[in-house]
Amino acid sequence: MRIRIMPNEARMRKKDRYNYILRYFQNEMPRVSTELEFGSVFQLLVAVILSAQCTDKRVNMITPTLFERYPDANSMSSAEPDEVYEYIKSVSYPNSKARHLVEMSRMLVSNYGGEVPHAMDELMKLPGVGRKTANVMQAVAFGRSAIAVDTHVYRVSRRLGLVPKSCNTPFKVERELMKNIPNELAADAHHWLLLHGRYICTSRAPHCEKCPFDALCPKNFDGSKLT
Repeated sequence: MRIRIMPNEARMRKKDRYNYILRYFQNEMPRVSTELEFGSVFQLLVAVILSAQCTDKRVNMITPTLFERYPDANSMSSAEPDEVYEYIKSVSYPNSKARHLVEMSRMLVSNYGGEVPHAMDELMKLPGVGRKTANVMQAVAFGRSAIAVDTHVYRVSRRLGLVPKSCNTPFKVERELMKNIPNELAADAHHWLLLHGRYICTSRAPHCEKCPFDALCPKNFDGSKLT
């Protein structure tokens, strides 16, 4: 049964707003992880790089054959970008992603013995790896407290009033979320907010009638674009 609250609770304090939303997700989605399919830390990194500006569904369609041919950094490091391109050409920006994957694999082999480094700053040295990708690796691969802010997390955090309007960059949103979400819930919170944005609070025509947070949504009182 879906939890509902009264509309006059739309102005609830930020702490209560966080508590309500997190409790709901803990009850309704206690086990959650990435929808990307992978068989190793290296394969997860490849899949996350491929998922930039692309759907997980599309990435999952092409990675089985890609990973069969290049299962690890050693095998991919010996490839040329145009060879990798043939496996990933249906994703967005395939030319640059093919180049990044090969360069990333070569750096892993030359600098890290073919293994994906754990440290945030080391991850971000890898070609094709920005802060969002590095945070996904921290949370999913290494079980650390991190929140990757993609377009879904950014949108949902602002729409639900979890962050103020002054948080107008992914990094600012990340910092605000990390200040207010317990460390032990941070990795799950990334997936909760992402999936809510992917399937309910969509960019266009959000499904407010299905949203368990509709009554507390700031659209009810601050002139949100959703009104």
